[in-house]
Amino acid sequence: MTGSRPASAPWSDAGSNGPLLEVRDLHTHFPVRTGLFRRGGDLAVRAVDGVSFEVRAGEVFGLVGESGSGKTTLGRSILKLVQPTSGSILYRGRDLVPLSERDMRPLRRELALIFQDPNASLNPAMTVGQGVGHPLRIHGLASSRAEARDQVVAMLQRVGLEPAEAFLDKYPEDVSGGQKQRVVIARALITHPRFVVADEPVAALDMSVRARVLELMLELQRDLELTYLFITHDLATARFLCDRIGILYLGNFVEWGETDRLFDDPQHPYTRALLDAIPLPDPSRRDRDKQLPRGEIPDALAPPLGCRFHPRCPAAFAPCGWEGRDLIEALESRWTEVDEDTFERELGLVGQLGDAEVTATEVRFPSASGVELARWLRHEADQLPSAVATAITDVEVGAHGVTVRFGPGPEPALQVVAGRPVACHLHGVTVRPDGDHVGDPTAAPRGP
Repeated sequence: MTGSRPASAPWSDAGSNGPLLEVRDLHTHFPVRTGLFRRGGDLAVRAVDGVSFEVRAGEVFGLVGESGSGKTTLGRSILKLVQPTSGSILYRGRDLVPLSERDMRPLRRELALIFQDPNASLNPAMTVGQGVGHPLRIHGLASSRAEARDQVVAMLQRVGLEPAEAFLDKYPEDVSGGQKQRVVIARALITHPRFVVADEPVAALDMSVRARVLELMLELQRDLELTYLFITHDLATARFLCDRIGILYLGNFVEWGETDRLFDDPQHPYTRALLDAIPLPDPSRRDRDKQLPRGEIPDALAPPLGCRFHPRCPAAFAPCGWEGRDLIEALESRWTEVDEDTFERELGLVGQLGDAEVTATEVRFPSASGVELARWLRHEADQLPSAVATAITDVEVGAHGVTVRFGPGPEPALQVVAGRPVACHLHGVTVRPDGDHVGDPTAAPRGP
């Protein structure tokens, strides 16, 4: 599985200038309960937090990011399997967000989901024939069992399960992993949908099977005139399958655009980090300089201020949104790497980190060694393993310890860089307004 997918000719019955799907400032938040029956005030996991993009009819649009970036929640929100908190989802010009489940039901024939894990998504008590044919019964698409059986047989053959009749009476446990995923694909396509969300559809498969299933998905996309939203954490797979890719991080896009241009000239440090993480078969490039992110993806319950990627970014600088907790984490990280004498000396300056009073804009060290800590922060804080020191605006020594203050770091707005939307201060410090959106810079002008 090498190279990128062949170009396809987009089709559309929604107007030659309009996308099939438009997502505008979409939010999906999950309130957090702090007691047995009480919600936690305004606390919420902001799984999707202001996403805007378009999907053209007939294309494969990839959503790429680490686990916890919000990919699956975004896909399920678009299908209204999770109710969005706010925003709009225009499918063929109709906003899905305010629709009730009753109003959504006729549209579910056109909107399908291919699940990641076929073992979890197939009912073990249903035969393959029953499972694939079940959507026909729900939507009244077959007038008799014989007609439903004929449609199921045709779809099983279409996804490469032959002879199809031999699979009808088998149970999911009786078929291989690759065959199960083909069954899942058949079930998703049995209603002849137009738009399909494929949520990591090959992640649970052996490497030897993945390429064949991806080839099948491309073949089905061309022959059945499907539009895919393809969710994956694997950029190599996305390059093979997708026309365009959106890089998602903590519920927001950091960059999106045409696949080949994004691979050849990534503009966001997170995109470059994901590309650097792809193993290369060339031994001569084994020791290439990789810019991999530090640590793990933060908690969506309390995302970092400013640029959400800044605590892990190797290129972060003063405007990126440094805050009090970043300084604490930087000290902890430094102390895992220095020798014991250095650790004891710096701990004596700072005092117990557990005593520190931390807010978004400052840190107060009540047990610090006053003037000595202030001098160290002013002259030696650049030794910390992140650029947090560049954002320090003031170090004040008072009767109650040392207070360190940080300058404001706005969340970056999307701006067009190299012909595509990018949210990064490295290309010019910007401020993200509510409902920030940059339309597709490569799209043709729309009619009146």
